[in-house]
Amino acid sequence: MKKKIAVLPGDGIGPEIIAEAVKTLDKIARSYNHSFDYIYVDIGGCSIDKYGVPITDEGMNICKNSDSVLLGAVGGPKWDNVAPQIRPEKALLAVRKELSLFANLRPTKLFLQLADASPLKTEIVGNGIDLVIVRELTGGVYFGERRTEEINGELVATDIMPYSESEIERIGRVAFETAMKRGRKLASVDKANVLDTSRLWRKIMHRLSEEYPDVSYSDILVDNTAMQLIKNPTQFDVLVTENMFGDILSDEASMLTGSIGMMPSASLSSGTLGMYEPIHGSAPDIAGKNAANPIGTILSAAMMLRYSFDMPGEADAVEQAVNKALDDGYRTGDIMQEGKTLVSCTEMGDVIANNIL
Repeated sequence: MKKKIAVLPGDGIGPEIIAEAVKTLDKIARSYNHSFDYIYVDIGGCSIDKYGVPITDEGMNICKNSDSVLLGAVGGPKWDNVAPQIRPEKALLAVRKELSLFANLRPTKLFLQLADASPLKTEIVGNGIDLVIVRELTGGVYFGERRTEEINGELVATDIMPYSESEIERIGRVAFETAMKRGRKLASVDKANVLDTSRLWRKIMHRLSEEYPDVSYSDILVDNTAMQLIKNPTQFDVLVTENMFGDILSDEASMLTGSIGMMPSASLSSGTLGMYEPIHGSAPDIAGKNAANPIGTILSAAMMLRYSFDMPGEADAVEQAVNKALDDGYRTGDIMQEGKTLVSCTEMGDVIANNIL
């Protein structure tokens, strides 16, 4: 099978971690008789330096005409003072909009080899954490009307949190389909005891649940979810929620694994096109030192294989290769433990690629 991948290395450690993900994809291609055609696009600060914008129209068209997008990271202190409309992060919002990427999948998986790195007690995480947060990405308060005005002599700020039935239904279907591919257990997170948007959210989710009788479905309030993620995260399999709640909860969940360098993500459209990236930033303090952890990016590539290319066996092979590297004691600096083998970014990429048979 032949696939065209838009590769957006970006800034900071982006090029380093992307190189290791491409190395892993190349090994998958050889082992499973696929062909991956990579088209490289500048994004973020490096694009601002070259072209004066965080992504060019040509670069955007390459993304739109590819089978999938693989992103490293954007931004850094160098571009802190550029005009707000061309900040590096604006490119990410533009790509999400142009590619209609409305569903953000954020897996949180604690590898048992790294249980000691979690801030939670071993008796809580001893059986491992393996959950996915499905976040609606293009609606809600982040995209609603906003204004600041003077009323009765003082400033009053207003942010509107709109959601339509169709927006809720499409993210709900992604969540149920994700649950069907995993443990068939879905919890929908809302604030239905207060918000009208949440009451509509719950109504649509209940309607969808009738179409998926094989999925064990439940409702949970967002404040209780935040508590339960700390108290007993292993109870969750798939969580689905709106944009702002998902933003907050996914960041909370990411810390349960002990290192943000291990965390992949996927942003999906209604078709097969998606953008895949690690959740961490550009880490300019270690850029160019060959010290970054590429595992989050490599696992993002595995998500690409699974969700955009319908290659579950190949995705499994990548995840098993990562697991074997950890079993064999290889660690980058952010996850280093006493008695383990410290490796560089490229060395970790080599180990994982070589583990794919």
